[in-house]
Amino acid sequence: MPEPPGNINNPRGPPMHDPQSPFAPRVERPFNAIPTVILALVAIVAGVELVISAGTSGLIGGPGAVGWRLSALNDYAFSPAVFDYVVGRGAMEPSLLMRFVTYAFVHGSFTDALFGAALLLALGKFVGDVFSAPATLAVFVLGTLAGAVAFGLLVGGTTPLFGVWPAVYGLIGAFTYILWLRLGQAGENQLAAFKLIGLLLALQLAFGLLFGSGAVWIAELAGFAVGFAASTVLAPGGWSALLVRLRQR
Repeated sequence: MPEPPGNINNPRGPPMHDPQSPFAPRVERPFNAIPTVILALVAIVAGVELVISAGTSGLIGGPGAVGWRLSALNDYAFSPAVFDYVVGRGAMEPSLLMRFVTYAFVHGSFTDALFGAALLLALGKFVGDVFSAPATLAVFVLGTLAGAVAFGLLVGGTTPLFGVWPAVYGLIGAFTYILWLRLGQAGENQLAAFKLIGLLLALQLAFGLLFGSGAVWIAELAGFAVGFAASTVLAPGGWSALLVRLRQR
C-alpha cells in the first residue's frame, strides 16, 4: 500500500519545495516566532536559575539563600540511588518520582544553565517549526526520562544527574530526524544528518581526555536515541506512516 503523499516519514514523499509538506523548510515564519511550549520551558529553566543565582549572590533571601543551589540539587536532582529505590524497592513516593523530570530544571552553575537554555531555545524552535506543540513537549519529556533511566541503570552510587542537557539531546535527536528525512527527500546522503551528534560526541571525548569526564554523557546519548526514535511517531504523519508499515507486514 503506498504511503500518504503528505507524510514526512516517507523519504520519497513530496519535494522540499512543496508548500503542503510539513517537512518543507518554513521560510515564511519570522525569526522570533519561537513556539510557546519552548518559551515556557526556557522560562522555567531561566527562572529557576535566576532565583538560585540571586540567592547565592546575596541579592535576595538573606544569609540562608547562599545554600539554595545545594538545597535544590538535594531536593530535585536525580541519582542512581533514586532509581534503585523506585525500581528495585518499589518506592513510589512523589518526591522520588518527580526527580525523573525535575532534575532537568536545576543546574550546577549559572553558565551551565545559560548554555542549556540557549540550546533549548535554538533546537526547540527548529523542532517546534515542524512538530506540533504537544509533540515538541513529548520529545523534551521523553529525552529527560530516557536520560534518567539510562543513568540509573548504568551509573552506580549516588552520583547526581542534573541539568537540561538530556532533554536538549532529545531535541537534537528530533532535529537529526528532520534533517535525515529532508536529505532523503532531496536525494542526498542521509548520514550527513548525524554530523551534529558526531561533532558533539567528539568534543565530549576531547574534553574528557583533557579535563576528565563524568557520566552525564550516558544520559545525553540516551536522550538523543529516544528523541530520534520517538520522532518517527511524533513527526507530522508519523503515526499514520507507522500504521501503514505495520499493515504491510
